[in-house]
Amino acid sequence: MDLPDDLVLPLESGSPWWYWLGGRPALDFVNTLRERWWRRVETLVTPFDLALWVTQADLAPAPPAATEELLIAARELREAIDVGLRSHLEGSVNMVYAIPGIDKWLPAAQLPPRLTLGPEGRPHLGPARASDPARHAVALVARDAAEMLGTSQRDRIRVCASETCSARFYDRSRSGQRRWCSMQACGNVAKARRHRARAASGSDLGGEGR
Repeated sequence: MDLPDDLVLPLESGSPWWYWLGGRPALDFVNTLRERWWRRVETLVTPFDLALWVTQADLAPAPPAATEELLIAARELREAIDVGLRSHLEGSVNMVYAIPGIDKWLPAAQLPPRLTLGPEGRPHLGPARASDPARHAVALVARDAAEMLGTSQRDRIRVCASETCSARFYDRSRSGQRRWCSMQACGNVAKARRHRARAASGSDLGGEGR
């Protein structure tokens, strides 16, 4: 989906420009770098942007404390995921560079079990709390990417067919033939462009006959 041509860059905060069409956290995360085909608009601008994004992605119950260091590392993870998905789609050898950038996050996605006393005085077995909730939330993005790229799920990775959209998405359609990140947005725009092209072609033919 296009951003306004007169958008003032760089953004002070990217949250108004997030969209959730990826179909899974890893792809929504990759899509936080908008317009990869043109201006490469960064929407994870501040550490709070990152904290707010993981909350809106349901990876944290509330915005966790995030640092500039974590923001930089999260952006590096994002690009490793994108290299991985493009390597799969293009059949390139770059996958070897993507894997370490994703794999190193996976330990932080795991929480050890912990036995605690529940509210009724009964023992309760559940995951321990993350010592760094922000890093754990980003690690959950990496785990989703690993599950996607490391299994047959990778065959459902798509890039929007629109020439003016760089959205990555997961094709959950029954046929597996989905082309657009959103039929309501890019799909309809493409349909309108085809209609105008056919109409113009018809007008040209009509003009030649007069």
